[in-house]
Amino acid sequence: MQMTRVFARSALPVAGLIVLAACGSGPSGTVAADGSSTVAPLTSVAAELFRAQDPSVNVTVGTSGTGGGFEKFCRGETDISDASRPIKDVEIAACKKDSVRYTKLVVANDALTVVVNKSNSFAKCLTTGQLKKIWEPNSTIKNWKQVDPKFPNLPLELFGPGTDSGTFDYFTEEITGRTGASRTDYTPSEDDNVIVQGVTGSTGGLGYFGYTYFEENESKLNLVKIDSGNGCVAPSPETARDGTYTPLSRPLFVYPSINRLSSNPSLRQFLDYYVDNDAQIAKDAQYIPLSDKQRSELKKAYADALKEAGVSSSPAAS
Repeated sequence: MQMTRVFARSALPVAGLIVLAACGSGPSGTVAADGSSTVAPLTSVAAELFRAQDPSVNVTVGTSGTGGGFEKFCRGETDISDASRPIKDVEIAACKKDSVRYTKLVVANDALTVVVNKSNSFAKCLTTGQLKKIWEPNSTIKNWKQVDPKFPNLPLELFGPGTDSGTFDYFTEEITGRTGASRTDYTPSEDDNVIVQGVTGSTGGLGYFGYTYFEENESKLNLVKIDSGNGCVAPSPETARDGTYTPLSRPLFVYPSINRLSSNPSLRQFLDYYVDNDAQIAKDAQYIPLSDKQRSELKKAYADALKEAGVSSSPAAS
């Protein structure tokens, strides 16, 4: 489905907004999502496919990062928060303060992928220990030869997500050992496309982001296999689901507002479609689909959310 693929991977500016509106007569309802730039293309494809079924609903998808998305969500400004990590305690407290109730839905899987410049033929596999030395706070590694004496004498230039990104939180927790613990002398961006551009433009470049961004840019980048103690493993849908790609495989989330499920019929219509068609959405957006067990858990979690909201289904599904 080429049209969807191009749409899903179009460049998304930091805190940018994709508007999926009806053609012709104006929309009868609106749904506002914001948050992770990793999850945004998935929600955008869900919205595009849903619009083909019901063009009366206007869905907007912002990309202010997981942390920025939760800030808006907990202020009651959005219906859905896209997230590439679970909500933090401080965000839970912020939502509670403003009486924003929510549920967590796992909608797809991801394999966080380390990439290098296409001309890099030596860094085919890195250990988690080497990645830690590269990315830990106050790291002095500035040349590939410092990573491994067998590597060439080549300046190392780093690109990665900004501090509002759930990908940054996840990577730092798993690689450096503490959420947010990272060197600061790298080029950050909440927009994964900027990271792609940085690594492709630097012979000694290295960066990391979600697996599907690598898939979309495979002709421009080389992926790096990861050795966490059991040999070099490449990220893939299979290794993400079977748990062999450790520690960088992860679930992806959307957090719908229970308050808005009660008051916004358009949100219920959209989420009904999202949950019922998760496999097709993940396929069209080039994400790693849920396992059968995850899909059963998704449907149960959504049914429980509807029950808590005091509604049984969307008007379209009733």
